[in-house]
Amino acid sequence: MLSVVVPVLNEAENLRALTAEILAALDGIVDFELIYVDDGSSDATPAILRELSQADGRLRVLRHDRAWGQSAALRSGIRAARGPWIATLDGDGQNDPADLPKLWQARPEGAPEELLWLAIGHRVDRRDRASKRWASRFANGLRRRMLKDDTPDTGCGIKLFPRALFLRLPWFNHIHRYLPALVRREGGTSVSIPVAHRERSGGRSKYGVFDRAWVGIWDLCGVMWLRRRAATPQVEEVDAQQAEPQS
Repeated sequence: MLSVVVPVLNEAENLRALTAEILAALDGIVDFELIYVDDGSSDATPAILRELSQADGRLRVLRHDRAWGQSAALRSGIRAARGPWIATLDGDGQNDPADLPKLWQARPEGAPEELLWLAIGHRVDRRDRASKRWASRFANGLRRRMLKDDTPDTGCGIKLFPRALFLRLPWFNHIHRYLPALVRREGGTSVSIPVAHRERSGGRSKYGVFDRAWVGIWDLCGVMWLRRRAATPQVEEVDAQQAEPQS
């Protein structure tokens, strides 16, 4: 089973179309649930989510008491998820839900639920204003050099990973931008998959160029520290019935 987790904050204009696209993209591909996490919206988002959940039993709604941020909303949804696999995407409609099956089919054959593996979208044709694209290229380039995570676009909201993997990672705010480096820190692997990117059809972006830049510097320093302090020994269980080797 797959749990699709979508954090939203004041996205009333996008919810109906996005929900229809997600349901259409996954119907017949995999058993799934759709979890919206309302991060304290002040517009019509709660009412629309209630309406949508009443119309389709696969849709669940969680609500924060106030805006705690995207990473906190993702964490709430993942902790509440019933499926062993998690897919995420942004609630602004810029990620195309039609790419979800592409990530699902990219899983290694026979992938167990405890697999240390992450698939993340790579927006090859960004539909953002020039200043935002430039800032993203700079941040991604700096992060790749410092963290060596071999990921061209960690800011892409569309991802797929085992639920158990996320829950074993060290938690901090803004963790969603550093998942490839943290998965590799655990000894796992991450793959980047080209995905579509679309212009916003409604609502307003919740991020500016400079507000993300300052917090990103501190986050980058923190993740660098976590990487250097990692200790991931290879563990093998001893068979009590096995004879000791002869000296």
